[in-house]
Amino acid sequence: MDLNFNKNEDHNKLLASDLRNKLAKIKLGGGDKRIEKLHKEGKLTARERIDYLLDKDKESIEIGALAGNGMYKEHGGCPSGGVVVKVGYIQDKQCIVVANDATVKAGAWFPITGKKNLRAQEIAMENRLPIIYLVDSAGVYLPMQDEIFPDKEHFGRIFRNNAIMSSMGITQIAAVMGSCVAGGAYLPIMSDEALIVEKTGSIFLAGSYLVKAAIGETIDNETLGGATTHSEISGVTDYKAKDDKDALDTIKNIISKIGDADQAGFNKVKAKKPKMNPDDIYGIIPKSRSDQYDMMEIIKRLVDDSEFEEYKAGYGKTIITGYARIDGWAVGIVANQRKVVKSKKGEMQFGGVIYSDSADKATRFIANCNQKKIPLVFLQDVTGFMVGSKSEHGGIIKDGAKMVNAVSNSVVPKFTVVIGNSYGAGNYAMCGKAYDPRLIFAWPSAELAVMGGAQAAKVLLQIETASLKKKGETITKEQEEELFNKIKSRYDDQVSPYYAAARLWTDAIIDPLETRKWISMGINAANHAPIEKKFNLGVIQV
Repeated sequence: MDLNFNKNEDHNKLLASDLRNKLAKIKLGGGDKRIEKLHKEGKLTARERIDYLLDKDKESIEIGALAGNGMYKEHGGCPSGGVVVKVGYIQDKQCIVVANDATVKAGAWFPITGKKNLRAQEIAMENRLPIIYLVDSAGVYLPMQDEIFPDKEHFGRIFRNNAIMSSMGITQIAAVMGSCVAGGAYLPIMSDEALIVEKTGSIFLAGSYLVKAAIGETIDNETLGGATTHSEISGVTDYKAKDDKDALDTIKNIISKIGDADQAGFNKVKAKKPKMNPDDIYGIIPKSRSDQYDMMEIIKRLVDDSEFEEYKAGYGKTIITGYARIDGWAVGIVANQRKVVKSKKGEMQFGGVIYSDSADKATRFIANCNQKKIPLVFLQDVTGFMVGSKSEHGGIIKDGAKMVNAVSNSVVPKFTVVIGNSYGAGNYAMCGKAYDPRLIFAWPSAELAVMGGAQAAKVLLQIETASLKKKGETITKEQEEELFNKIKSRYDDQVSPYYAAARLWTDAIIDPLETRKWISMGINAANHAPIEKKFNLGVIQV
């Protein structure tokens, strides 16, 4: 191995270590003291509940672990968005579990909490997965109610989704294991079956204090909406559990009796590990985002037996397309090539840039995968489409539009891995979040933005200096450099993968060695949902 490989390896392993440390801290939720308080009340934490519920011998993935990271500092923060979401297996059936974290502001709903819950429901609906809600929440976080309450993608959308999923035949089970108040009380009752835990669980539209204030009635919360009330008097809940584990055991028993889902029928054979060592990925991904590398070397360390059947290998070389298997599943891979290559005319083309010929190739390959019912995997390291008079005269906008059209209308499941750069329209063409990937996740080496930090800082600096000159003000070289660094620093914070993950622009940041697991779990989930639409590109400019 050369010196560059070793430097890259050290850098990327440090990034992976930093990720692990961040996740370990986030998993403490509101902290040790609040966890201890929960245990004294006889309750498990959100993560303990999920761990008890999921099969121990099966894989699981966590959605949005970094949601809310670095946000709401003036309100004390909101680790993991105050809710834990995992896709895993219960009694051998793949499910998605949503658990309020009562150690974070008593499980109150911040704006990011609502967004994360909606993402969980979206995954359940797209993949026809049973969804389990473990409810322990004080309701909407009132200081931010205007950002969570009334809009289309806010809190109320969750109950609308409850109703839609019920009509779709998607199993929903809710266990009330703590507070469940106000509008949030509708979530468990709009589920197929609802459980409540004695002494700790309660459901009511208004608590005892509000009832006293509203109508003058004096009543305690347990009598108003506790387990006995709702299991024996109101009939709101279907099962009464003596403690958390009893409730979770009941859920396991219910899930074990669900019939098998119809399948989409994606092709799968016995899985094989890559022949080429996946650990090498740390040394291949360059420390500097502007350096080149061969994306084919990454692909060979992600796919079964390191076998890849390349499509149109000699054409449109800044995008690699081809067929492979990941954990036994057949996949079509669309990947940005990150090294300088020669075009069909012998011209040099920049790595990571989409040219007309590569866009044309990707469009045709996406259509082929749709015809053959093969899930698509996008490996993103893209700076955008090629610019300049030659590209414009050659119709780059038209060819780029065709690729975006194909990605938009694709009916097979799409999975996106942000490996490096994810800039501008390149993000769109390579199936960014706006294009409905079933899962989208990033490596610690990723960057998401309209353009890179240095380029953006230069553009913004030009605008700033021009504005100052119009006012008759002068700026020295030193001031210009200081302003550039200030702008770049602010922009660099926003292109970080953690900034994107905090806002759920990606579902997770993962260690590169977990990529095969995430794609395999995603395709297995997608296989629960038969494809009902036909692939149709609509009107395109040829």
